[in-house]
Amino acid sequence: MDHATPVRRCALAPAMALTAMLCLHAPQAPAAEGTVQQLLARQSCDGLRRAVAFSSRGESSAPLLLPSYRTEAQIDGVPELAPSLANVAFVYDNALAGIALLACGDTASAKRIADAMVLAVEHDPHYSDGRIRNAYRAGLLADAKPVLSGYWDASRNQWIADAYQVSTATGNVAWAALLLLNVNQSAPSPRYADATARLLAWIEQRTRSSVAPDGYSGGWYGWDEKQAAQTWKSTEHNIDIAMAAAWAARSGTHPEQKQQATTALAFVERMWNKGEQRFYIGTQADGASVSGMASGLDAQLWPLLAAPPGHCAWRAGLAWIDANHRYGAGYGFSRQPDGIWTEGSAQAAATLVAVKGAAPEALWQLLAAQRAPNGLYYATPSPRISTGLAIGPDSKGPDFFYYRWPHLGATAWIALAAKGWNPFTGITTVAGAKPCSN
Repeated sequence: MDHATPVRRCALAPAMALTAMLCLHAPQAPAAEGTVQQLLARQSCDGLRRAVAFSSRGESSAPLLLPSYRTEAQIDGVPELAPSLANVAFVYDNALAGIALLACGDTASAKRIADAMVLAVEHDPHYSDGRIRNAYRAGLLADAKPVLSGYWDASRNQWIADAYQVSTATGNVAWAALLLLNVNQSAPSPRYADATARLLAWIEQRTRSSVAPDGYSGGWYGWDEKQAAQTWKSTEHNIDIAMAAAWAARSGTHPEQKQQATTALAFVERMWNKGEQRFYIGTQADGASVSGMASGLDAQLWPLLAAPPGHCAWRAGLAWIDANHRYGAGYGFSRQPDGIWTEGSAQAAATLVAVKGAAPEALWQLLAAQRAPNGLYYATPSPRISTGLAIGPDSKGPDFFYYRWPHLGATAWIALAAKGWNPFTGITTVAGAKPCSN
């Protein structure tokens, strides 16, 4: 691939050698027009716009939600998209897509997704407490409200819905709030501010757990009227809450949000293992016992990307991430991973851009190679990778996998990384990393 300026290249093997880590974090010049990063910025933004056009079906302004997975030709060794995932819009993926569309300069499309989120908060089919579900049916919103996902199984002659999709995970609520905060910054609206306040209030009222370590638990799982509290606490969820609540609190209209941000950030601080210089993933189901062995890449990266003031020491976690999540030129979800996780590799690129001012060319090239014909990016180069996590409490074991399917969330993170947009702050890194200050 031609480049306008010389590019430093690093040969990166799966082994976690010191030389590889030094190569990864070697200073590099900011992206110039014609680099792989710039190509990724253009192509990922194009993929997101194509996804909007696909779901719009000629409508240019109505609220809509985008399908998280959209497969085309079958790939050898990769299963077909399950009926339970077809035409499903996960809230997390759509929140990311909306923020990434802002980064791409398409505020109008970002607003359409934000408007759909507001309607989801205002018009839940069963609850009126300000929650948002984990997923909805993708497409234009009929009758100005979203529809819960599911499908008709002709062989069983019944409607099938997924328990996780109709549930509410705390992190997804926080990401919906982050979307609204990002969009409200570009296109202010009282509806965005009001919906953000309702989402954060739901988190406070329904997931706050003062069992030490004080923080916010995983959410509520199951069918309406039978939902059970998820009593574990997640580092990932709490950094989402901390950043969303702190951002919202700056408006001054809900002073309680400042304390919410403080509580969530204090939990994340307790999850920092100073000796190992890495984050624990969270707690076990009792909400108190720390999960010491498991690790999720996002739980390691997001606190570094969010970079709340006074936590420069967390940047040292990059070395632990390299030693435990690195896989070739990219990164995997779990500790000592079995393959590359495209979304997480893009998160790593975004974090390196924010912390170091640039990410290595080999990482950008890896991400560029995952582009699917429909403009989205594959969730993994492998037929399947594991996370080591269970989808829900009724799982019989670790059943959360990523497959080589074109994925909206992976595409959005690539756009965010390539454009240098930080979803936790709504700030673009355009001239190298901002110095850290305690």
